Amino acid sequence: MTNPTRVAFLEDHLSIIDGYVFRLQHDPQIEVVASAMYGRDLEEMLRQQAVDVLVLDVSVPTSPDNPNPYPILHEAPALLQEFPETAILVISMHAERALIRALVEAGVSGYILKDDHEAIHDLSSAIRTIAAGGIYFSHYAQQALSAPAGSSGPALTLRQREVLSLCAAYPDLTTAQIARTLGVANSTLRNLLSGAYLRLEVRSRPAAVARARQLGLIAPESPQRVG
Repeated sequence: MTNPTRVAFLEDHLSIIDGYVFRLQHDPQIEVVASAMYGRDLEEMLRQQAVDVLVLDVSVPTSPDNPNPYPILHEAPALLQEFPETAILVISMHAERALIRALVEAGVSGYILKDDHEAIHDLSSAIRTIAAGGIYFSHYAQQALSAPAGSSGPALTLRQREVLSLCAAYPDLTTAQIARTLGVANSTLRNLLSGAYLRLEVRSRPAAVARARQLGLIAPESPQRVG
């Protein structure tokens, strides 16, 4: 008998997790093994429990005392490197083309919009497809990926978007601290930021983060939690 696909969630609304579990509970090929509501808990969760498919939102708060979105554009490649048997499926309310493209470049295997009722209804099929090494993108995500490059405003490199997502998650970090987190020289980080500023036509980190969010180049601010 084939072992079931092990699924974990990173989602800050318990009611949404409950909805996913309800969708999956009657599929004997899928086992929900873990969930986390804050980005800071994700790595420890994956270390404690083998996971085949990680289902996550892109605007989950970093921690209880840091409501800024967990920098998934920075973390996804490292997670996939550390946990090579885990694939990532994004389910999000955000439909920005540049963000979807950036997440694909970061290595995610699928993207579903939360209001795509047909895809959500068929969630178990999407998870099985991804667990088998395939990909699954809802209709709009496919349209976003096939749209002409540059149709969503200034083009930033994946590394620039990664840096800005980290700046958004930890706005109080110094340039030196961000450089250490990324494992690059201070000069390299400054060049990345300067290039992003020029493309976004801004002059500061806060302005660059705000502009990148406005254009959908990085995850937007996490919505106010309810309950």
